[in-house]
Amino acid sequence: MSQSGLSQKQIDQFEESFSKNDKYQLAQNVCNGHPLAEMLASRPLQQSVQHCFNNTIEKEGQPITDQQRSGRCWIFACLNIMRVPFMKKYKLEKFEFSQNYLFFWDKVERANYLLHAFVECARKGETYNGRLISHMLRNPSEDGGQWDMLVNLVEKYGVVPKECFPNTWSADNSHRLGQIMNNRLREGCSVLHGMVAAGKTEAEIETAINGMNEEIYRIMCIVLGKPPRTVMFQYMNAADKGKEGETTGAKKTHSIGPISPRDFYHQLVKPDCMDMEDLVCIVNDPRPNNPYNKLYTVEYLGNMTGGKPTLYINQPIEVLKQLTIKSIKEAQTPVWFGCDVGKHYNHKLGFLDLKALDFQLMFDVDTLKLGKAERLMYGESLMTHAMVFTAVNTSDSGAADKWRVENSWGDKDGDKGYLVMSAVVGYIVKSAVVGYIVMSAVSGYIVMSAVLGNIVMSDIAGYILMSAVVGYIEMSAVSGYIVMSAISGNM
Repeated sequence: MSQSGLSQKQIDQFEESFSKNDKYQLAQNVCNGHPLAEMLASRPLQQSVQHCFNNTIEKEGQPITDQQRSGRCWIFACLNIMRVPFMKKYKLEKFEFSQNYLFFWDKVERANYLLHAFVECARKGETYNGRLISHMLRNPSEDGGQWDMLVNLVEKYGVVPKECFPNTWSADNSHRLGQIMNNRLREGCSVLHGMVAAGKTEAEIETAINGMNEEIYRIMCIVLGKPPRTVMFQYMNAADKGKEGETTGAKKTHSIGPISPRDFYHQLVKPDCMDMEDLVCIVNDPRPNNPYNKLYTVEYLGNMTGGKPTLYINQPIEVLKQLTIKSIKEAQTPVWFGCDVGKHYNHKLGFLDLKALDFQLMFDVDTLKLGKAERLMYGESLMTHAMVFTAVNTSDSGAADKWRVENSWGDKDGDKGYLVMSAVVGYIVKSAVVGYIVMSAVSGYIVMSAVLGNIVMSDIAGYILMSAVVGYIEMSAVSGYIVMSAISGNM
């Protein structure tokens, strides 16, 4: 009988090679007693980090936000760009929209969406042990989401100030809530598949789904609070400034309301601050089977029945970068984007760069051999986090060499919660792509004015449907999407 696994000869060879290399012995001693990420941190790059930019938006949002131990980054990033024009309009020094409010309605609406999707899949003959249903049941109540899901939520339910619906413990620490929700959705899938198999009527199935939705709404109210029907927002605006910057008037208190959350958005935000429907998702997916200038979607990647589908316009990475620069420089507008955040991140410095962590020096391993397309195809990268660009440093030629990023992890990292992301060609090894936004953000997406969307989509007939089995990994991660605010037609 042949020996299973590695042979003793192979293991002896590996051990000899490791033991006779003094560098490996030193690396072992260092890494055994200290956090690996800190030992991998590149000292030369640490010395090069400076939080200074020659193009910044006029006013950044304050205070820095903190999603705590939850996956609500996409909600935080959206509300962080929405608050900038709102704060300017009402002369607010500090302001936050309620992240918990959108989190509540996403959980409720997404559950209803998935329950109906389970029924649709059952009618197509999909079973629990097939790839599609297995994928959908892996983590059905995940915290993360896509830009078009935010459009659905905000357009229907509006927004409220954080004071009017503050975070709860389970909003900040969502793991247990996710487990409970997954239990209810998986059980619901089982029940609904059984009803379809038994030939139950549409009315009987809808009655069952309604009962499941009531359970989920009840759970959400208990752990996140019951959303308000109306709110009263009281605020004090900043003192007026004269031409030389001197204070010319006292701070004044104001009240808005009572007003419904939906009217708060549609009357106070949408007309002159931020119109969610005037934004489109632009992605960079360089995989050969996904050509540019096409519109894509992912099967069963949504959060609202009858709502806006999740759509992506695939463009070269240079288009994403150029539009981001234009938004910051010309429109003074922050940019929502998604990226693969953890692999090349120095937490203490708040620095994102492909060589922030030196794997080559420590392990004699080159972790950057795969290009962006290959990393997507082989599961090495996907979108894991959403943040906001608020500034860019450009060279004389107008090219970006670094970005300022507003994160939602509190004020401990970087410049009081603001990060630096490099965009320097020299940091890319054996790849045709450029900068962190291209590589580590290999899954991000930008959201920008629909003005460009109309130009890009003028040659697009419909959209390409991707399988949900590869959906979240391959499409939402396709390489980051940025969200750009509307630029009043100047795009």
